[in-house]
Amino acid sequence: MPVRKLALLAVLAVAGIGFAAAPRPALNDIQNIVVIYAENRSFDNLYGNFPGADGLKNLKPAKYRQTDRDGSLMKVLPPVWGGVTEKSVMPVIPESRTADMPNKPFALDDPKGLNSALTVVTRDLWHRFYQNQMQIHGGRNDRFAAWADSGGLVMGHYDGSHLPLWKIAQQYTLADHFFMGAFGGSFLNHQWLICACVPVYPNADQSPARKSIAAVEADGVTLKVATIKSAIGNQPEFISDGNISPDFYAVNTMQPPYQPSNVKPAPGGNPALADPAAENRLPPQTAITIGDLLSAKGVSWAWYAGAWKATLEGHNNRTNPNFQFHHQPFNYFASMAPGTEQRTKHLKDGGLAGAEFLKAVDSGALEQVTFYKPQGNLNEHAGYADIQAGDDHIADVIAHLQKSPQWKNMVVIVTYDENGGFWDHVAPPKADRWGPGTRIPAIIISDYAKKGRVDHTPYDTTSILRLITRRFQLPVLPGIADRDAKLKANGGTALGDLTGALNLFGR
Repeated sequence: MPVRKLALLAVLAVAGIGFAAAPRPALNDIQNIVVIYAENRSFDNLYGNFPGADGLKNLKPAKYRQTDRDGSLMKVLPPVWGGVTEKSVMPVIPESRTADMPNKPFALDDPKGLNSALTVVTRDLWHRFYQNQMQIHGGRNDRFAAWADSGGLVMGHYDGSHLPLWKIAQQYTLADHFFMGAFGGSFLNHQWLICACVPVYPNADQSPARKSIAAVEADGVTLKVATIKSAIGNQPEFISDGNISPDFYAVNTMQPPYQPSNVKPAPGGNPALADPAAENRLPPQTAITIGDLLSAKGVSWAWYAGAWKATLEGHNNRTNPNFQFHHQPFNYFASMAPGTEQRTKHLKDGGLAGAEFLKAVDSGALEQVTFYKPQGNLNEHAGYADIQAGDDHIADVIAHLQKSPQWKNMVVIVTYDENGGFWDHVAPPKADRWGPGTRIPAIIISDYAKKGRVDHTPYDTTSILRLITRRFQLPVLPGIADRDAKLKANGGTALGDLTGALNLFGR
């Protein structure tokens, strides 16, 4: 600093005159909350080596060794049934290369190992409601390989430092104790993102879905097993691994009652509806969503779905854009039925590769609360998407957001819907029967975010709803209130609302 300026500061200090620091922003200064919802990665799978995070470094064997279905310690990991990669993907990594792998986490992209790069589409893994709980095994996380259909693949992870989102996480705040809102898969966790609730199927035992009711032990957690065999040589076999709980909650993937749905319209029926006679079609839901609360308060909001319009027009395919119907949670609710004003106003086409969403970003036209769901081939879901393409896409979206006229007063949350079946070593907090489930990555990106910080606060998917609720002074959704009560009853505390990652006055 120049001598003249130092002297001036000294004179002002003696006179009791100082320079006031810029006031810290308050919660009400946040004008836009943007949620980007990717797919199917545990924290350790992508960020296990992130500096300063609760990751894979210096883990003792007791924290990662997998046990067999009878409780015995596995000498090696089971092979990856069917191989690591999809049959149509090159290079092929066959099952034979995965035999007798050590019982510990391993780098999938290690050139000296399986050499499955970030650009390779690996096979999918089970990520289902009951299996996730059986894998977590009361917080020990030692039965992931035992109750998987993918063998030892569950223990695979990557060097995420090569990804653009890793670099963004280094600039802003990475939450390393953020858990998926519900046990299991994408369908249920998308519901928790918007309503902190579990869909219901009234009288399921008298419905077309009656064959989809799961056979569950008295503990309400464990699927009934057909035969107990070692995981080293066999995939699990269950009596009924259904989509509906014995008390008629939809816990695994069911299809929307409205188009776009993976259930076609009934022959001769309304083309905007899914056939109600289909086994996997869920009846319209009526629970209160965060959208309902925002609308009642006059807060603008929207769900932007990549490839929504193209899919409605019949242009979806299994490669690109690979639209996922059960990733559109508002499309399950009667308040958003075709023909309603709410649907037209709030369910928006994100465009192919997010083009329409980016137009809204670039023009400064985003709603106060915005959800963006990338199309299937850009969402990082194992089985049909690679990590690199999805990470590049989301990083590009963030670059647009940072240049948006609305950026100055914006908070962006990038997270994943669930773990995709991949192992993580941190036990989720014990709460209600629905979750939280396995730990997943979450990045808080904003001028308000603490820079270069790893936030160790316990969060889950509902923490996004908690932030929205607090910022816009909304009623608390029943599922959030119940989760907090159950956490406290089990000796825990309420989960955070993400303000701990922000530099806010009086937060």
